[in-house]
Amino acid sequence: MRIQALNLGHATLLFLILICFVHFLTPNDVVAVQILSKSKLEKCEKNSDSGNLNCTKKIVLNMAVPSGASGGEASIVAEIVEVEENSSQKMQTFRIPPVLTVNKSAAYALYELTYIRDVAYKPEEYYVKTRKCEPDADAKVVKICERLRDENGHVVEHTEPICCPCGPQRRVPSSCGNVFDKLMKGKANTAHCVRFPGDWFHVFAIGQRSVGFSVLIQVKTGSTVSEVLVGPENRTAISNDNFLRVNLIGDFVGYTNIPSFEDFYLVIPRQVGPGQPQDMGRNFSMWMLLERVRFSLDGVECNKIGVNYEAFNGQPNFCSSPLWSCLHNQIWNYWVADQNRIQRNQLPLYGVEGRFERINQHPNAGTHSFSIGVTEVINTNLLIELSADDVEYVYQRSPGKILSINVPTFEALTQFGTATITTTNIGEVEASYSLTFDCSSDVTLMEEQFFIMKPKEMSTRSFKLYPPTDQAAKYVCAAILKDSEYKEVDRAECQFSTTSTVLDNGTQGNPFSPPKNGTASFFESMESIWNNLWNVLVDFVTGKTCSACASVASTPKGTF
Repeated sequence: MRIQALNLGHATLLFLILICFVHFLTPNDVVAVQILSKSKLEKCEKNSDSGNLNCTKKIVLNMAVPSGASGGEASIVAEIVEVEENSSQKMQTFRIPPVLTVNKSAAYALYELTYIRDVAYKPEEYYVKTRKCEPDADAKVVKICERLRDENGHVVEHTEPICCPCGPQRRVPSSCGNVFDKLMKGKANTAHCVRFPGDWFHVFAIGQRSVGFSVLIQVKTGSTVSEVLVGPENRTAISNDNFLRVNLIGDFVGYTNIPSFEDFYLVIPRQVGPGQPQDMGRNFSMWMLLERVRFSLDGVECNKIGVNYEAFNGQPNFCSSPLWSCLHNQIWNYWVADQNRIQRNQLPLYGVEGRFERINQHPNAGTHSFSIGVTEVINTNLLIELSADDVEYVYQRSPGKILSINVPTFEALTQFGTATITTTNIGEVEASYSLTFDCSSDVTLMEEQFFIMKPKEMSTRSFKLYPPTDQAAKYVCAAILKDSEYKEVDRAECQFSTTSTVLDNGTQGNPFSPPKNGTASFFESMESIWNNLWNVLVDFVTGKTCSACASVASTPKGTF
């Protein structure tokens, strides 16, 4: 089967073929869709014991469809140009090529949410410098720290003020005044209380995640369009006209970078009133993911989100502790910390926005949903079946000729050679060809090349040559051109030569020979001197030195 790419969408795509041939009309930016296998089969259905079979012919295409860049959308448009008949093993060309369009949506991870409770964004401690502070004092004495009452007028428990005496080492250092002030006005003190003004946030527990995406497959044959939509929740589908059938087999390799938030709470701003929200809103800049250990759902722990009146009033050494004790590590502290990181061009640690892509952009996003974009590029395996009962084929064949072969001489081993072969279509119709370049057994085998030529068109193909020896040699090769029926239409032979490999030590120069050791011990030096003297004495006694001189002296003139 040959598939011809017509147009590329958001993703850059590539066809890797097993036994298939692919020709791209737009070769730029092509990386990723893979044809895993193809076939044309006869599928028979047996629906009774009568032995009658209802047989249909199918074109089966198994492909891997990736996500786009950062897990985004991907699309491709391609033509199914040829198909191989199982009976004849010949490639047949469609008279009306089916146009295949595959659109894969961006992948996302959708998380289950469970509403827990509402918490204050910024609990605040108030204090009033007063006199005669008492837990049940009215607003004239303790002002804002007066006990709170519910809608029925009952006092809210633990909302009474905590009264601290005056002095420099107290929660709020203050002057106690003079003796006359104490007698006339009462002893100075401060009333302290916690209140929860301003914004509130909803808290959600995060459960399991599910990965979602959709793949829309369309096949257009002439004016007829067949389409199906598949995804993880709907893995098999068939078009209304029964021409197209698709099975989403699964993903190659699992997702590895999708975070799990089961140990986190999602906090979002409260839109209207307390309780479970009707709409979570889209103010993602305030959405945060915080570890569960940072919360006190019953409110009795200090310095945790959700702290209540009881924890604040019941803290030990209240009056000697610093102001705002028990009210640290609240939501506003984490949000301010994130803003400081963002101003330093750093990623936030707690906020959702800036850490994740495509927040709540999944299809049919409801008012109570949380999803993030999956940034991994994962291949999805699709099995596509096309009905071939009514498909018509057209067969085009045209003669061709090899015009020239050029192989420049090159140095063996250090370089590879290049054989440039020019061919032409000498017929009257556009047709497909294949070209092989076979050399003597010493040269590495080269893969056969497939291509298409229009009438009178010339095509230049290149083959790389890798001889196995470093010696100069001559090689004989043959270029063979075959037509669309794989029959040989032309053959041309050539010879090329290689030069022997020139050894080069580069910038390191010649091999290094270490010098003889010039340092000798005293005894070694004495031994060398004694040996020289002994050799001279032996030569003198035996007359070797004199006879050699005499031999040189008696040599006739002109011998050298």
